[in-house]
Amino acid sequence: MTDSPLLTIRDLYVEGRAGEDWLPIIKGIDLTLHRGEVLGLIGESGAGKSTLGLAAMGFARDGCRISRGEIRFDGIDLRTTSERAKRKLRGRRIAYVAQSAAASFNPAHKLIDQYAEAPLLHGVMAREQARHDAIELYDKMRLPNPQEIGFRYPHQVSGGQLQRAMTAMAMACRPDLIIFDEPTTALDVTTQIEVLAAIRDIVRQFGTAAIYITHDLAVVAQMADRIKILLRGEQVEEADTRTMLAAPREDYTKSLWAVRSFARAEQPAATDDPIISVRGVTAAYGKTTVLQDVSFDIHAGRTVAVVGESGSGKSTAARVITGLLPPVAGEILLDGTALPPDYRARTRDQLRQCQMIYQMADTALNPKLTLREIIGRPAEMYLGLHGRALRDRVRALLEMIELEPDSYIDRLPSELSGGQKQRIGIARALAADPRLIICDEVTSALDQIVQEGILRLLDKLQSELGLAYMFITHDLATVRAIADDVVVMKQGRIVEQGTKAQVFAPPHAPYTDLLLSSVPEMDPDWLSNLLKARSV
Repeated sequence: MTDSPLLTIRDLYVEGRAGEDWLPIIKGIDLTLHRGEVLGLIGESGAGKSTLGLAAMGFARDGCRISRGEIRFDGIDLRTTSERAKRKLRGRRIAYVAQSAAASFNPAHKLIDQYAEAPLLHGVMAREQARHDAIELYDKMRLPNPQEIGFRYPHQVSGGQLQRAMTAMAMACRPDLIIFDEPTTALDVTTQIEVLAAIRDIVRQFGTAAIYITHDLAVVAQMADRIKILLRGEQVEEADTRTMLAAPREDYTKSLWAVRSFARAEQPAATDDPIISVRGVTAAYGKTTVLQDVSFDIHAGRTVAVVGESGSGKSTAARVITGLLPPVAGEILLDGTALPPDYRARTRDQLRQCQMIYQMADTALNPKLTLREIIGRPAEMYLGLHGRALRDRVRALLEMIELEPDSYIDRLPSELSGGQKQRIGIARALAADPRLIICDEVTSALDQIVQEGILRLLDKLQSELGLAYMFITHDLATVRAIADDVVVMKQGRIVEQGTKAQVFAPPHAPYTDLLLSSVPEMDPDWLSNLLKARSV
């Protein structure tokens, strides 16, 4: 670190429009960051973490404004300098890694062309040099086939791979400052370790300063030199990482440290017939086999957690169950009867019985529809409800997900927090009155306080409605909290399965042991010690 700060923020206020009024989002925050230093920003949903990160670039989202304060980057006043000058800085000297890579990439262009865009625009590299540089950074980010993966389109890679490609893209111009906004949220634990190590190495190698926004306290412990805690736009406390972890001063900080107390009561092994049986399924995308002889059951009132690293076949198994990807071999049974492999050949009642909740509520909800319309459509389609019956169903579903109907029914998704959007995703799935709900990484994009609320809600609904859940996740803490049965997948195969107690009790299968050892701990030395142990 140098004595002269790279970034200085003083008495910052950011406001958001609410009708004719402006309401404060960030309230008088100060921030100082030196070259080579990583500052961790922690806080629950709505704390203002992302707003503060964007403000560090001199930027405010649509509907927001920086109303007061000073933002100085390397001596440049980002509040008073021209937009043209700021555009020259962004991408070149200041880069941003967004949480949702899927929503941030242009689907019409190959990854490597999007990587090359900033170096070409800022005159840092020629196209061919940028392509070679991309391959080198893809390799550093542990992306598979780094020589080839850049020539794919965003939809042709997994979510975890896309997030790593975005991190590499932010580093293309070797910026002085990078804003990391939840960069490992979508990654499984083994991939997360590799990405964290790569980010940390590159930050140290190039003396890059970073603001690391996350809701994962164990992750920030590995990355940050200092931690700043936010609550509703105000600073709660700030300290160096070791001091903050060992002795937080404020009650709110201590409550963050103690979160994730929820755990589903232990259930006896299933004795009834399964709702869904996956039998000997092999599936492929084109000539590439992605599932090989996969078999497992899902029972009423139980949660089957499907875990594994990015690309292991978790989401592909869900696509086969729903009929979106007909298998090459094997079958899906509903109550012992084989379902048509293609959803278009299934009856409306067969489609109704299996619904999905998606990982990214931001991209899963139509931004132009009200909540009344979003929730009402499946109830109308599958249950034939209209008029007052449909209105009553929508209101009842909002009450079920603990959102007050009169306050929310006519809102748009943009008027909700991340946790509220995910609750709407749950309500939409419930609207069809299904027996099985597939939850695809539904808590991974949420802070830990909101995660716990969603898990408690899902558990309550399961108890009341007798629902079966297939819970796709890379978060083993979530598996411990909510699962009854666990299926561990690697490279399209099941390596271990059984009840939660069986799978988590040693001795483990080697791959399960790798997953369990890769869960970050609240110890700043954990990542370094793990990497050292694995290199021996």
